[in-house]
Amino acid sequence: MILWVKAAHIVSVTAWMAGLLYLPRLMVYHCDAAIGSVQSETFKTMERRLLKAIATPAMVSTWLFGIWLAIAFQAWNEAWFIAKFVLVSGLTFYHHLAVGWVRAFAEDRNERSARYYRIMNEVPAGLMVLIVILVVVRPF
Repeated sequence: MILWVKAAHIVSVTAWMAGLLYLPRLMVYHCDAAIGSVQSETFKTMERRLLKAIATPAMVSTWLFGIWLAIAFQAWNEAWFIAKFVLVSGLTFYHHLAVGWVRAFAEDRNERSARYYRIMNEVPAGLMVLIVILVVVRPF
């Protein structure tokens, strides 16, 4: 059974990361669309659907399967796991920031530049690299 849980965790993480990497890229392009334009309304729909249909359910399932694995392997007291937990909490915080960005675009009140979203697009990638290193290499 535990192999199925691992597989579900990996699929969930992959879907979550896809959402977190794609969402700010949509926002980069959304910044260039005129408020009220067809293009802007299309980006709003894409952002909302990506967040609600993919990223948020994937985040929830990542946490559920991850907690299941942590309990099964009694990882709570291991340093690598504690560091991973902190970084995944950071990804979750980033996810909630993205929810606010989507809301701001939906209400036509985005005040951030395309450059901001380009920079923020790198945050989940960096966290992902560190998390994978912690899980695979377990440096401490």
